Amino acid sequence: MEYPSEKESHTSFSIVPKHYQHILALAFTVKEINENPRLLPNLTLGFHIYDSYCNARRTYHATMLLLSTQERFIPNYRCEQQKNLIAVIGGVDAQISINVATVLNNYKVPQLIYGSAPLKRDRTPGITFYQMVPHQALQYTGILSLFLYFKWIWIGVLVMDNENGEMFLQTVLPEFSQRGICFDFIIRIPMVMSTSELNAILEDGLKIHNELMNSTANVVLFYGESYSMVTLRWIPYFAEYPPSLPKGIVWLTTAEMELTSQLYQKNWETEIFHGVLSFTIHSNDVPAFKAFAESQNPLRTKGDGFMRDFWQQAFECVFAYPNVEDVKGNICTGKEKLESLPAPFFEMSMNSHSYSIYNAVCAVAHALHHMSSTRFTYQAMERRGGWKYQNQQLWQLHHFLRRVSFNNSVGDKISFDEYGEIVAGFDVINWIVSSNQSFHRVKVGNVDPNQRLTINGDGITWPNHFNQSQPLSVCTERCHRGTRKKVKEGEPFCCYDCIPCPEGKISAQEDMNECNICSEEKYPNNNQDLCIPKETTFLSFEEPLGISLACFAFAFSFITALALGTFLKHHNTPIVKANNKDLTYMLLISLLLCFLSALLFIGWPGKVVCLFRQTAFGTIFSVAVSCVLAKTMTVVLAFMATKPGSKMRKWVGKRLAIAIVFSCSFIQGGICTVWLASSPPFPDVDMHSITKKIVLECNEGSVTMFYCVLSYMGFLALVSFTVAFFARKLPDSFNEAKFITFSMLVFCSVWVSFVPTYLSTKGKYMVAVEIFSILASGAGLLGCIFAPKCYIIVLRPELNEREHLIRNKT
Repeated sequence: MEYPSEKESHTSFSIVPKHYQHILALAFTVKEINENPRLLPNLTLGFHIYDSYCNARRTYHATMLLLSTQERFIPNYRCEQQKNLIAVIGGVDAQISINVATVLNNYKVPQLIYGSAPLKRDRTPGITFYQMVPHQALQYTGILSLFLYFKWIWIGVLVMDNENGEMFLQTVLPEFSQRGICFDFIIRIPMVMSTSELNAILEDGLKIHNELMNSTANVVLFYGESYSMVTLRWIPYFAEYPPSLPKGIVWLTTAEMELTSQLYQKNWETEIFHGVLSFTIHSNDVPAFKAFAESQNPLRTKGDGFMRDFWQQAFECVFAYPNVEDVKGNICTGKEKLESLPAPFFEMSMNSHSYSIYNAVCAVAHALHHMSSTRFTYQAMERRGGWKYQNQQLWQLHHFLRRVSFNNSVGDKISFDEYGEIVAGFDVINWIVSSNQSFHRVKVGNVDPNQRLTINGDGITWPNHFNQSQPLSVCTERCHRGTRKKVKEGEPFCCYDCIPCPEGKISAQEDMNECNICSEEKYPNNNQDLCIPKETTFLSFEEPLGISLACFAFAFSFITALALGTFLKHHNTPIVKANNKDLTYMLLISLLLCFLSALLFIGWPGKVVCLFRQTAFGTIFSVAVSCVLAKTMTVVLAFMATKPGSKMRKWVGKRLAIAIVFSCSFIQGGICTVWLASSPPFPDVDMHSITKKIVLECNEGSVTMFYCVLSYMGFLALVSFTVAFFARKLPDSFNEAKFITFSMLVFCSVWVSFVPTYLSTKGKYMVAVEIFSILASGAGLLGCIFAPKCYIIVLRPELNEREHLIRNKT
């Protein structure tokens, strides 16, 4: 087939010269296939190109021309000499492709789309178009992964104001929001197809420029069609002249867009393109294409109705025709070089759209090759008189296209999935503009068909405004570790304040929504960004506090033992006999055991120690207080028995004292037995009382039983104090009731203050408080009751005489 004539290619408005590369890519691929003796050896491919003019009416008309005779437009009529239409390649925009498919669907002619994919896939068995673009969900996944990779969560969005743009806003952006992406602004921009349509965008151009400049987002996603790049070039010119874009923006464009410019933008600055990141259909460099493009010459090329029009507009010259004498402007010599054109007008290497055209033609050729190789096709064609494909057989090409699979000349595998979409990925391209306005693309990543993003962040050249440091695009600076996010009311969730974590919680990462609690074995550090293992602690014999208390316990035990030894040595002296020496011995022994029982509270809280230390302390102290009560009762009854005719004489004696001690101690022993039987103490670990420590302790099992033991002991002490208080003034040469009164006053004071102090301390200091109370109360009994007697026995023996005691009594 042929190119259209120059008259057919004429357009009434400025063209986009960049699209001429698509034409050359088609011509180059057909030429390469026809020169390949192993592919379609008995067939020659041809092609015919029509311009859609981005207009539905003209698109329908051009499609019908493909299906009718070339001499006259007679739809549905084809003469025998007419060459057969095998497939249609195009178009560059989705709406064009849909318009073409509407007609081709009736004729079962396959269409291979190399540009924007239509919104809906045809899932029916009779699919009539194939997409050289992977499914858009793969691209959107890649864009989202790129945002998350660079932690860009505050994004601006420009979208073309058409059906595809609205679908993008309704389906894709909500998915981005669910993954933590916020949008500072969303601007709909009308398509600019020609100079006559500029007014539509210039009216709001200044508003768009100001929106971009006032935004805090440093990354802007631009979703559009192939012509959308024309609009992007307008943005610096929306402001007052000279055109400028003072704020740095990282532009991210989608695969549908192509680096293009209108003719009137030829001399415009291209700095806005520097640092752009673009998702493009995967492509590879086809080395032979550059040589093919360099060989093009409008004076020698025949049948190309587009070349002269392209040449004149791209190089701003005119061709001199023989019959035209007055030629205005520069004359086209044909020696102009395509490589001298700026990148928005022409690139010597295939771009992604041209590469898709290359693969589309190859796919059709391989499908024809497999179709011609089948026995069915041989027989059918032979019956019709040789190798000439008839329109009745075109529907069979779909079967082979769906199953085509081959490696093209640069090694890329080409195949379609079940929906007619090419199985490929997307490339991430970084656009770099040099100081001399030269332009080149650098591949910095890709998204494979399995939705995996690979990116080389160090290889990206960022816009100059960022001084080659990776830009941030966040509504709020990141919350540092030790703080959490607090969303601002009425603003997107990406805008927040950073507040410190509450006490006892940490945030070990940046931008935490909530602070976390450390495990029980750890505690937060001062910055609240790390959990530190807690130190295990208990009151041990190896620390100063434990050593001090143990020394006091041994010292008081030794003093008690000395006092007991003194009384045993002088057991026949009057002062020992006068104070019921059996009760005295019993009281001293119980005090000795009380001081030694304090040692049970120091050291590792083992199972046996925990089981007996509180019960042993309670029982021994009850015996001691019972002895004090018995001594007090003995003094009172002895005085009462001295009165004439008193009946109290029969109660005076050792039996009563022993009965008091035994009965009072038995009750306490019963309480302790019930405690051990019902809810005994056990070793425990306290994780919470002290923030930075794990306290090894003895759990009392039943707190109620513990306070019952203390309460009973306090009851005995209170009774002893009351009786001694009333007996303190009884006439006696050595009135022991006075000393008992003072001792019980000290005892009661210690244990009354013990309860609030014990409850207000934590960890090993609770144990220290109880040990101190045991030692202080025991020392009070020892000092107040036995210190005066030992003083007389040891230092004033002359007072320890019966005559002296009787004389003082008289």
